[in-house]
Order: sequence, then C-alpha cells, then structure tokens
Amino acid sequence: MTTLALSTPKTLANGKVTYRSGAGVALLTLTNPPANGYSHAMMRDIDEAVLMARFDDAVHVIVVAGAGEKFFCAGADIAMLNDVTPSFKYQFCLHANETLLRLEHTPKLVIAALGGHCVGGGLEIAMACDLRIARKDSGKCGVPEIALGVLPGTGGTQRLVRIVGKSRAIELMATGRLMAYEEALTLGLVNEVRATGSDDEFLNGVLAYAQSFCPPNKASLSVGLIKRAVQTGAEIPLESGLALERELQARLFSSLDAKEGIAAFVEKRPAKFQGR
Repeated sequence: MTTLALSTPKTLANGKVTYRSGAGVALLTLTNPPANGYSHAMMRDIDEAVLMARFDDAVHVIVVAGAGEKFFCAGADIAMLNDVTPSFKYQFCLHANETLLRLEHTPKLVIAALGGHCVGGGLEIAMACDLRIARKDSGKCGVPEIALGVLPGTGGTQRLVRIVGKSRAIELMATGRLMAYEEALTLGLVNEVRATGSDDEFLNGVLAYAQSFCPPNKASLSVGLIKRAVQTGAEIPLESGLALERELQARLFSSLDAKEGIAAFVEKRPAKFQGR
C-alpha cells in the first residue's frame, strides 16, 4: 500500500489504467497483465487520465507507474498489431503521439516510476514524462523495435535523440540492445536509480518525492511553468523561447505564490505555498 492518502483506485473506461489521487499527487497505473503492453484502449485510458489530472486543481504532480513488479510497460501489444490493418496502425500511432504530447505539455510535473522492464513503447511513454526514476535491478530498458522490422514509432526516434544525442540514439535504435538502468542513468535516460527492498517501497518513495514538489513545500505553479518553458522552449528559436519565458514569468509574478515567496525571503521565514 502507498503511504500517501490516495483515493480508491478508479479503473478507467477501457480497463487498462487505474487512477488515484490525493495529497497533491495523481497516480496513473498502467494495468494490462502480464507485461502492461499498450493498445489503443490503453492509450485512450491514458488520455482520459491525463485530462483528469490536468483539470483537477488539487493535483500538482502526476506519477506514472506499471502494475506489478516485473514490467513498467513492455511496449505495444504485438498480437494486436498483427491483427489490425495498416490504416488502423497509422491511426493508432497518431493517437499515441497526440496522447503523449498531451502528457508532455500538461503544465504539471510528470514522474515515471520505472519498476520492472521498460522497453519499446514503454520507454517511449517514459520519455514523454519529465523525470524518470528507476528501481535498481528491477529490469532493463531500450528500444528493440528493429527486431520487428519497424522503428520506435510513438515518439521514440524524436525524444530519444533529444535526450542522448544523435549518434547514441541511432546506435540504441539500430542495435535494439537493452540496458540496465545504471547504464541508462549514465546516458541521462533516467534521472535516478533507487535501491529499495520491494516494489511497494519503491513506489512509496517516488510518491513521497512527487509530493515534495507540491504545496506548501514548493510553488507547484512555478514548477509547472518551468516545465512548460523547457518543453516548448527547447523546440523553438531562442528569441521565441525567451519571449515565452517572459510571458510565463509575468504570469508567475502575478501569482499568490510569488508574492508569498518574495515576502517570505524578505521576512526571513519559510514560505508556505498554495499552488496559486
């Protein structure tokens, strides 16, 4: 059980994601035994869950996890891809791209809790998150789509190169090799590898870390707009990025949290943020 006071799990419409929230955090759990492989049904549930968290003012941070201890997500359901038409495959990839962009651009911090293997499309989901924390010795990660004669088509070719650089991204995709999370840490593919006694302890630790970005500890509106400045600003010319930064800063300067943070600094006391 998690240590945060989260709501009763809600299974979304297609039965592939469960949603819980509380203490400023929303927990999205990919649930499709045995390997949490994703299908169009799961992507529709992820889409719904992201919107639920986005519109909930009580949620400041989103955590994405996989059900069970062996897999975060093993990627796309290959049996499903074998059965559907090329047209369906295209629409499936398009919707997945749109869903992960929605996750990436939601102005709330998103943390992937990687307990178990995270391969193929699973890693593509994780790369659309802002931070990735892995459980030590729980599995491997990588993009092995080359073995199927295809490429990482849910944002993998684009996000991986932005994280590890061109040459390394091509090598990882062209070989399809899997790596331990410790190597992924050296490449910047994960932010932290945690050694914990159990999967529950690992998830509890990630949820506690997520809560550290919530009020009153942090100005979560500021955290969210830092994310937006980086996610959007990195894709546009510097001058346009600076203009975006100014607009987001102006919004923050008019917030209650900025007033509180500045006053607390002047008065030499800890700030108590509200996320507003």
